[in-house]
Amino acid sequence: MSDEETAPYRPRPWALIALGILLVGGTAFAIGRFSTFGGAEPGPNAADVGFARDMQVHHAQAVEMAMIEYRATSDEELRLISYDIATAQAQQSGQMFGWIVNWGLPQRGSDPLMAWMAEDGGHDHGGSTGEPASEDELRAEMGMASDAELDELRAATGAEQDCLFTELMIRHHTGAIEMVDAIQRLGGDPVVLRTAEGMAESQQREIQALESVRARLACD
Repeated sequence: MSDEETAPYRPRPWALIALGILLVGGTAFAIGRFSTFGGAEPGPNAADVGFARDMQVHHAQAVEMAMIEYRATSDEELRLISYDIATAQAQQSGQMFGWIVNWGLPQRGSDPLMAWMAEDGGHDHGGSTGEPASEDELRAEMGMASDAELDELRAATGAEQDCLFTELMIRHHTGAIEMVDAIQRLGGDPVVLRTAEGMAESQQREIQALESVRARLACD
């Protein structure tokens, strides 16, 4: 075990955390901007582009929830987990932003969320009334928290907030893993596919860590 792993936790000032996230995201943007240069690999298909756009939306909320938890929790393990989520997903968002710039496309398209998954059987994303799903319904299908749930997370304190954070983040990560499963079937860009696979692996580990915290806190 490294010295870093055994050293006692020291809180990081919020301003430094925010600056670190911006720097990580900026560095990842530069990596994403140039990682597909050279012409050796094929360009993206519609699923690659949709995944990069939608996962940025998904990651932005994960960073927001993680920083709410990081600033408020007194649980050392959750502070470390939330910090890791915020920094990792900011880095990945910057990378995906860079892909889209490199592809010469706008960051937001005209299609609704998850439209790129329509070819993946069972993802018709219709609303509860048979009409096209609203954006709120689509976000819920992606495992994202509602505005009301975010307000509840901000207002909660202590173990109640910790348990709500773990619940929301497990659901959020599960939605991301489902998106990764779809891009693995539908995507064509090797860089996108490799990055998505790494996302799923790290988020599955975080789900296991969050479930362990829930058991420790007796959240259920």
